[in-house]
Amino acid sequence: MARAVIAGTGSYLPEKVLTNFDLEKMVDTSDEWIQTRTGIRERRIAGENEATSDLAIPAAEVALEAAGISAAELDLIIVATVSPDRVFPAVAARIQHHIKAKNAAGFDINAACSGFVFGLKIAEQYVLSARHKNVMVIGAEVNSRMIDWEDRNTCVLFGDGAGAVVVNASDDGARGIIETCLYTDGAYTDSLGVPAGGSRLPASHETIDGRLHYIKMKGNEIFKIAVRNLTESAQLILKNNGFTIDDIDLFVPHQANSRIIQAVANALSLPMDKAYSTIDKYGNTSAASIPIALDEATRCGRLKRGDLALLSAFGGGLSWAASLLRW
Repeated sequence: MARAVIAGTGSYLPEKVLTNFDLEKMVDTSDEWIQTRTGIRERRIAGENEATSDLAIPAAEVALEAAGISAAELDLIIVATVSPDRVFPAVAARIQHHIKAKNAAGFDINAACSGFVFGLKIAEQYVLSARHKNVMVIGAEVNSRMIDWEDRNTCVLFGDGAGAVVVNASDDGARGIIETCLYTDGAYTDSLGVPAGGSRLPASHETIDGRLHYIKMKGNEIFKIAVRNLTESAQLILKNNGFTIDDIDLFVPHQANSRIIQAVANALSLPMDKAYSTIDKYGNTSAASIPIALDEATRCGRLKRGDLALLSAFGGGLSWAASLLRW
């Protein structure tokens, strides 16, 4: 049976490092407070002239090299982001031009922090239709442009970065994406997001003065819902495919908060040494967090051929997703 497989991974992090000690000089916070509540020690921040596509392009080039294909062999580029270079055109268009993927169409999707896993599901459907051979999925964010650096509850959380994968089809039924499940609950659209800048609240003196172009989050509400939904979706996808948590070799969750990762692992009875985490180094890179972690885990040997991996994401929308795959 043909399955969609991840044939190559890549990632890119900006050079600038913003530590908790740097943040102590900017807002009323401390390294101890941040680490205790989030697990974050530092995060990467894009340079003044770096936009989302500038992070995505090198990640895409590394993924192409890992997959052993040229950009001209790509049929489609999907970019998951909440921080595009511009409202339009799509970030995917600039990436397509820059890497010379002359035969590829491209578009962006927005499912917030769940965006990469949503994109993975779309890529799977395209390659299994046999109309597309190679699809690239990129998660890329410059969250720092949407951060209120006077709000200590949100400015400590986010970082910038990009991760990319190449997805194609394989007749090796032992490998590939087993199932991906996507979820949305629009009842909580006001719990996490950027209030202004769209058609409902276009930019104005009032929205700027009200600091409405920055990320707003109801942290306590989000924490409880995230733990519950991530746990339930993981349990369901394992049960549907005849696996138990003991079968999982590596759990790759969205890197939002170390306490969320710990709570989900505890609820699943999953040892923490099976949960891959990058949050201490990079913070919450939104849609980029899972592909960055996948690339890092692959290159350091934590994720090996034949391993059973569980991807789990949660973000604004509210959206959440789970993907089970044999590496």
